[in-house]
Amino acid sequence: MSLRGKACIAGAYEHPTRKAPDKSVAQLHAEVAFGALQDAGLTVDDVDGYFCAGDAPGMGPLAIVEYLGLNRLRHVDSTDIGGSSYVAHVAHAAAAIATGRCNVALITLAGRPRSEGQATGTGSRPQDPNIPDDQFEIPMGRTVAGAYAMCAMRHMHEFGTTSEQLAWIKVAASHHAQHNPHAMLPKVVTVQDVVESPLVADPLHRLDCCVISDGGGALVVTRPEIARSLKRPVVTVRGTGEALKNHAGGYNDLTFSGARFSGARAFAEAGVTPADIKYASIYDSFTITVLIQIEDLGFCAKGEGGKFVADGNLISGVGKLPFNTDGGGLCSNHPANRGGMTKVIEAVRQLRGEAHPAVQVKGCDLAVAHGTGGLLGHRHGSATLILERS
Repeated sequence: MSLRGKACIAGAYEHPTRKAPDKSVAQLHAEVAFGALQDAGLTVDDVDGYFCAGDAPGMGPLAIVEYLGLNRLRHVDSTDIGGSSYVAHVAHAAAAIATGRCNVALITLAGRPRSEGQATGTGSRPQDPNIPDDQFEIPMGRTVAGAYAMCAMRHMHEFGTTSEQLAWIKVAASHHAQHNPHAMLPKVVTVQDVVESPLVADPLHRLDCCVISDGGGALVVTRPEIARSLKRPVVTVRGTGEALKNHAGGYNDLTFSGARFSGARAFAEAGVTPADIKYASIYDSFTITVLIQIEDLGFCAKGEGGKFVADGNLISGVGKLPFNTDGGGLCSNHPANRGGMTKVIEAVRQLRGEAHPAVQVKGCDLAVAHGTGGLLGHRHGSATLILERS
């Protein structure tokens, strides 16, 4: 079954906080849920489908559903593929709506890694002997930053990509973040600023890395007729795609991601091409994440990403492909270290014409939102949405 046109995003809300020492994770979930429902013009009593991932406290959805007071649920989904979960959940919600399992689906994300002092990128994570890869990889010093640095180094070796080209991605994000009052890093930076910032994991510099933030976000996905009855611009789910990429028994090509597969499926279902896209929300845990996904989603040929992102080509109003106009994870917000939710939210803002006037894409009627979850240089999930203003 094609999901094209079977569901709409009726509500979207991003928590304004970037540090929440005085709030629990459950409280953040409640606040973003209320915000998204209020944005849609709906209430808790309208919700009959709920979607969450591993950030929700408790066993799957059980504890948080009770905390949120969702008493009329007919369908739940707690799929967890890292930061791409919330992009995938929009597709899962559309599927549930198309098959009559629910009419109004709520998706929430929240977390407090900044307040909890989590060593996200450079610190080794605790080893779990029950996870088969941990016993082989963690003793070798696996870190998040190191996994992405391997991809960057390989891409440079294969295609001649440079640190200066990667830096243009951060520069573009910073040009957008200056207009976001909630952005953690609102200062515009230059290519020189990025390449002269300290190395974190060669060849990635500190400014090649995303921020660590508390906060969260939520989405409301409904049947099209419900969305049309509300006093909000209608954003239709036109195409969806999901994929997993792993080590392939050690034969892992680090220069491409699961976006190669999820993107192709989403564009095929939508019946459009990358050339039709007016705005792109691209997962940006690191600058190399963006470059590889832009190639894999088909915006340029493999190996041409460095040239594509250079010289301001990602800056709204200047470049060919405006991206992450809220500042993205590189400059604004990476709530709970899971950035897929905010990618969908900013795509919705753009399609509604509600982005900041300085970065709003003119005539934005078709957008892509893409998420990556896990580690780009190891196993990861990918999810892609094609969204349309109706």
